[in-house]
Amino acid sequence: MEKAREFAEYTSSSINTRGKYEFQFGILEVKAKIDTSAGMWPAIWTLGVTKPWPANGEIDVMEFYQIKGEQTILANAAWADATKRANWDEAKIPFSQFLENDPQWANKFHIWKMDWTEESIKIYLDDVLLNEFDLSKTVNPDGFNPFHQPHYILLNLAIGSNGGDPSPTDFPREYQVDYVRVYQKNRS
Repeated sequence: MEKAREFAEYTSSSINTRGKYEFQFGILEVKAKIDTSAGMWPAIWTLGVTKPWPANGEIDVMEFYQIKGEQTILANAAWADATKRANWDEAKIPFSQFLENDPQWANKFHIWKMDWTEESIKIYLDDVLLNEFDLSKTVNPDGFNPFHQPHYILLNLAIGSNGGDPSPTDFPREYQVDYVRVYQKNRS
């Protein structure tokens, strides 16, 4: 049984542009410094504006969490399968690979970029391609392609769950965002 608490042990935060800003095709670029401490689960992602999840389409430009106890950076997309569950196209890169190249990686700002066209979505981290999705293969069973509709942007820092146990981490923590930019061609 849950015990009543006067205060929450942890709270998390998010920025969600649903109903405020949506875009379809173009480049999304986010410059941020993520928190890689135990229990942190930062993300940069988008969701389609119509249909329930996963039929609306989810693009994870960045997720950082633990997979089997190993810190990992992910670049994913999801859409519906015949059972209305998620089809995932996932790239899972062990965080240790980034630290091998730069032991100070976690103390720096990095640029995540999504290049989204009618044909494909490419996700980059500091100009290195992490994953590419062929949009001819991301069609829901009803024929709807969730990546051919507007999406809204979410940035969040969740705590616990996939991020692991936050109890060894001192709080407060920070997920610092320098900018979020969307570039689109002028369609006249």
